[in-house]
Amino acid sequence: MAQVVFLSDTDSTEDLEEGLPSLADMAASLEKDSTSDVVSLGSVEEITSPNRDHIVHEVIKNQRSIEEICICCGSFKVHTQHPLFHGGICSLCTENFLETFFLYDDDGLQSYCTICCSGKILLMCDEPTCNRGYCFKCLDVLVSPGTAEKVKAMNTWLCFMCLPLSSHGLLQKKQRWRTRLKCFYDQESNEDRAPNATTKQSISNLHSSEMKSIGFLDSSLGNGRLKYLHDVTNILRMNVKEWGPFDFIFGSTPPVGNSYDHPPAWYFYQYYRILQYGKPLENSERPFFWMFVDNLVLTEEDRDTASRFFKTEAVTVHREHGETIQNAVIIWSNIPSVKSKYSLSDLNVDLHLLAKNIIRKRILSQQPATLVKKFFLPLKEYFKCFS
Repeated sequence: MAQVVFLSDTDSTEDLEEGLPSLADMAASLEKDSTSDVVSLGSVEEITSPNRDHIVHEVIKNQRSIEEICICCGSFKVHTQHPLFHGGICSLCTENFLETFFLYDDDGLQSYCTICCSGKILLMCDEPTCNRGYCFKCLDVLVSPGTAEKVKAMNTWLCFMCLPLSSHGLLQKKQRWRTRLKCFYDQESNEDRAPNATTKQSISNLHSSEMKSIGFLDSSLGNGRLKYLHDVTNILRMNVKEWGPFDFIFGSTPPVGNSYDHPPAWYFYQYYRILQYGKPLENSERPFFWMFVDNLVLTEEDRDTASRFFKTEAVTVHREHGETIQNAVIIWSNIPSVKSKYSLSDLNVDLHLLAKNIIRKRILSQQPATLVKKFFLPLKEYFKCFS
């Protein structure tokens, strides 16, 4: 999880734009520092490990195209082109980009740098509709040395995706970057296609107010609607077809410690039945997502059965307060961020005993939205980027 830097009130975005270097300025800076180890090298291909500190030297002095360099790490083993900015990206950084670009913290801000998808300390854009952040290294290497400190000192800063200017030092935003980003995911990812649907409907065990509270539905999304189903015993395929088509279907067991009308496994089997009714045909290009949440009420055998039916392993997510585990849920889903190695909990306890402890201490399970919110945030951004 990235740290966020809050900006002070001593500068403005306009001041930064005025101070942005041109390529000529960067070349002059290299001439001035020609006695340094960086410039003394004929080419950084002599360096055994990738090093971004040499990117400017290679582009300005050695006239190497930035498309031949991974702008995320400095490697010359370029796999493809960066989807947002002009420059290459290597295989390892491509994999990291796919894993982390749509990951967000609980506050709705991007967890990793928009450019390199790494970085522990990020400078966040102040545009209200933007949630992007940038690491110090990317700013100082690709824009100019000292840029990060200038941005840090500003009162209001609009990031490189929001500013009208497309070029900042070596950092040049691509035109139609949303289209390029979608193509990047279509070509490089084995995950489900990013959605471009305009209708936001879902069958769920979440009330509409909860979905709105996590930002998945609001007035800016047009005609998005939620279909809430409680007891689905008498729901037929024809009913589901009439309500569809769907972009997303959500279901869950009751929270641990609560009373319920059916055996725990009933909720899984009924959800799976509704899912089969509502999902698109296999050869359909329509994007579609689903999620089922177990609030620690299914038996281990039931969970194994669910993994076999869903054809995917479950992911455990938990919340702690001090040394106390307040809540935990088990999730099956095809949302890419759910399966990301960066999202997994390092919870190593007996889930049956944990459920008993939650009931005994009356730390009753919160509504599912409180723990799955971080997975809905990237889904919301998918729709925003690819609609």
